[in-house]
Amino acid sequence: MAAPPPKSENAYRTISEVAAELGVAPHVLRFWETKFPQLRPLKRSGGRRYYRPEDVALLREIKTLLHEEGYTIKGAQKHLRARRNRSKAPRGDAESAELHALAARLRRTAAELRALLEAPRG
Repeated sequence: MAAPPPKSENAYRTISEVAAELGVAPHVLRFWETKFPQLRPLKRSGGRRYYRPEDVALLREIKTLLHEEGYTIKGAQKHLRARRNRSKAPRGDAESAELHALAARLRRTAAELRALLEAPRG
């Protein structure tokens, strides 16, 4: 039996497909749905979830904030709310963008330092 052709970028994906793509367990995605109200996959009969491309993009961003940039859940929620509010505000605040980029770099550095401090010595 041949493998099914790959889905298009605009196709809806199941929780298993998204979990495999992001490298997290399905229960993590369900947990994130409870913590990030802007994440609302379609639910069909029987509760089966279907993630839209914009849901997958948001999940990818959440994973980056939590796993790579060292945000807490509350910090990631605040970041996403602030981003949504910024997108509603007039554009052109380059200084604010620079400050956010600097803050992200500082969070990454802090996460790297934490990892170094927690690494077993030997």
